[in-house]
Amino acid sequence: MTRARSTRTTEGRVFTVTGGDWDEMLSEAGFDGGTGRLVDEGFSGTGPDAGASGDEEFAGDGGDDRIIINMGPQHPSTHGVLRLILELEGETVVRARSVIGYLHTGIEKSCEFRTWTQGVTFVTRADYLSPAFNETVYCMTVERLLGLQVPARAEVIRVLLMELTRISSHLVALATGGMELGALTAMTAGFREREEALHLMEYLTGLRMNMAFVRPGGVAQDLPDGALEHIRGFIDVMDSRLPEYDALLTGQPIWKRRMVGVGVLPLEGCMQLGITGPILRSAGLAWDLRKTMPYCGYETYDFDVPVATEADCYARFRLRLEEIHQSLRIMRQTVDRLAEPGPVMVDDPKVAWPAQLSIGGDGMGNSLEYIRRIMGQSMESLIHHFKLVTEGFSVPPGQAYVAIENPRGELGAHLVSGGGTRPLRVHLRDPGFVNLQAMPAMAEGSLIADVVAAVASIDPVMGGVDR
Repeated sequence: MTRARSTRTTEGRVFTVTGGDWDEMLSEAGFDGGTGRLVDEGFSGTGPDAGASGDEEFAGDGGDDRIIINMGPQHPSTHGVLRLILELEGETVVRARSVIGYLHTGIEKSCEFRTWTQGVTFVTRADYLSPAFNETVYCMTVERLLGLQVPARAEVIRVLLMELTRISSHLVALATGGMELGALTAMTAGFREREEALHLMEYLTGLRMNMAFVRPGGVAQDLPDGALEHIRGFIDVMDSRLPEYDALLTGQPIWKRRMVGVGVLPLEGCMQLGITGPILRSAGLAWDLRKTMPYCGYETYDFDVPVATEADCYARFRLRLEEIHQSLRIMRQTVDRLAEPGPVMVDDPKVAWPAQLSIGGDGMGNSLEYIRRIMGQSMESLIHHFKLVTEGFSVPPGQAYVAIENPRGELGAHLVSGGGTRPLRVHLRDPGFVNLQAMPAMAEGSLIADVVAAVASIDPVMGGVDR
């Protein structure tokens, strides 16, 4: 459970994040955690559960009429299973806590019991709205430990998949944010466009989500025939439909009243809390790892980093919308580069698993053609394939950290190798986990309805937060 507050000092405004638990928060507010005085959202403080007097039931140390309510983990504004505990005076949030852990899957620990290649199928399921980023940052870290240089075509394919995923993720943020603020048409439009992105992802990789398509040394296989035409078609569809969002939301007065000046987190707060991504850029700092610390050849692409200065929910909405346009701009450039053929996996039979892979129709298993070829070549080829699949390749001892820019901010992977075929430690620096610290700083002092908008603007994905 985390809480963030700001204080004024001689050196300026200082933001502090503290932890705690439910019983501590109750005792601080003057309540007894064992008496059942916790109320659910919407409870009025009257009725049989409130005792003789609702005011007496919730009287704090200072005699203030305060109640503590739960928001979630079932509440739609929590983007999954996030629990918010709010202490209220009327409808004003006095204190806020975020409780996580309900979606903990043990992904990082599970990777220690799998080969380096099998780890891809685990990390891709962490932030389930950004699978291509999870796969890429994990494989880039493995490649750094191995000292591998990925073929240029493989890097272009990685960039293509990441930007397509960025568009898909931002569309979910806009759609769910619209749903939570009452703009249901924004939800239907956002998920309609996301389906277009997922259809293209399925055509390119075989799966809509959790593709496990990026592998150490490159990607699983080359793009299918007709891929460039499908990519151009997707770009044309998005170009024709994105103006609807401006007409529907950007200038809509109700939408602006719900978001302008709400959930403000200034630049100094972002810096002190380690916030990255659209939240940081909405406060005026153009920090995007694709520009500041380029990887995968991003320094060779022509695109802009949108920045705002208002540092509120509305600025974050506009930034995500503009970032979709910039991702489409990058995708157009990848189409031109993919016109030239080339290898998509390193030329190292000890690492390139499976070598000369041909994937089946489900996008995961080996095709029958590939199985017939590998079994019909020689006994040595079959043994080599069997050892690569079952034992995996060895990685020299050491540790490495690689960071990339995912839709929510800086996504990092820290891998530790003991020299074997399995990692000793896998840790993901998920930006959703770090950015969620900003929720109390955005919410305290605002109304309950503004908490919903603030959480939506953070865009937390609990699969990445809990891992």
